[in-house]
Amino acid sequence: MVQQQALDRAFAALSDETRRGILTRLGSGPATISELAEPSGMTLTGIRKHVDVLEAAGLVTTEKVGRVRQVQLGTERLDDAMAWISFYQRLWERRLDGLEAYFTLRNGAKGTES
Repeated sequence: MVQQQALDRAFAALSDETRRGILTRLGSGPATISELAEPSGMTLTGIRKHVDVLEAAGLVTTEKVGRVRQVQLGTERLDDAMAWISFYQRLWERRLDGLEAYFTLRNGAKGTES
């Protein structure tokens, strides 16, 4: 149950374009709230709210360094989300491979009947 709630928070956080942009930016290294706000033209408060959502989901971590708040990727929840996605990707690949084999056999049988 706890794992499911963590995944729900991670996917909910990832559903927003601004938050995905923040994660993309953090992929090249840590940044301050000001550095994250600059390219988007968003207020510091607005970016901070997005960072709070990402932090609650475990996707980023923040640390106060002097007078600024440093933000960096937190990989644990991303790894959990990737494991969940990978599981279902493999599941659907097996099912679709089976469906492809069925149609191949079915079409092969029709070709021999003529």
